[in-house]
Amino acid sequence: MSDVLSGGRVLVLDGGLSTELESRGHDISGRLWSAQLLMDAPDAVVAAHRAYLDAGADIVTTASYQASPEGFARAGVDLATGSGLIRQSVLLALRAVEESGRPALIAGSVGPYGAMLADGSEYTGDYGDVGVDELRAFHRPRLELLAEAGVDLIAAETVPSLAEVEALLAELDRLGHPAWISLTTVGSRTRRGEPAAEAFALAASVPSVIAVGVNCTSPVGIGETVAVAHEASGKPVAVYPNSGEGWDAGRRAWTPAPPSQGLLLGDVDGWVTSGAQIVGGCCRVGPEQIRAIAGVVSSTA
Repeated sequence: MSDVLSGGRVLVLDGGLSTELESRGHDISGRLWSAQLLMDAPDAVVAAHRAYLDAGADIVTTASYQASPEGFARAGVDLATGSGLIRQSVLLALRAVEESGRPALIAGSVGPYGAMLADGSEYTGDYGDVGVDELRAFHRPRLELLAEAGVDLIAAETVPSLAEVEALLAELDRLGHPAWISLTTVGSRTRRGEPAAEAFALAASVPSVIAVGVNCTSPVGIGETVAVAHEASGKPVAVYPNSGEGWDAGRRAWTPAPPSQGLLLGDVDGWVTSGAQIVGGCCRVGPEQIRAIAGVVSSTA
């Protein structure tokens, strides 16, 4: 599986799983976000995966972004049950792939520490006095559970700071399972204001990290970040921007994007030229946009 990108083929990633679940009428406003439905509506998770597979996705991500043992514990779910739900996120994705008949890969989603806090800090990287050792300990159980459950890849995503990049890379190197690590950025900087190139460069020496990326970031200017990621790491890039809308953590609601900041299909060619080999969408990007991206990728293959 470590050679999944070696042929140079561009793979289409799915869009926002929570976006599709929300559009189908499910309430994901709680602390566990889409992971709540691992308990409440597992069939809905399968259906959402199927929507992206039917739209042409080559990779689907599990409903485990916010499904950490610590996050479950804060929601009153015991360790054994929480661990089982993380494994179930993989089984549901596997079921969707089997039902679709599409030969897709499964990426185990690993959200940042701030996602567990559910206070918007994944978009700031401000975790107070939480350091690299604590972040490693937080991420380790879920990484191990996803790898053991049989994901093809691990997607460590929406990472806002160099400290969390360092922690995740140390754990991914120890685990040795194929993975990508993706930052959420503002221009060429992490959400903490650090040079993104430094974060991408850290991944260069970790063999199991087969790609670096940028996600949950406005589509505007993301092509520049793709180029920085590719140059700094020497690895293929995963690029999956959000819709350009903003997230108000206080109101737990999306704010509209300016008309000029939406997802533009004309940008896909530029991302690929800059080094992207995994292309998809994040929050508020649904199956129709993924279908359109798949069409662009297919036409340029």
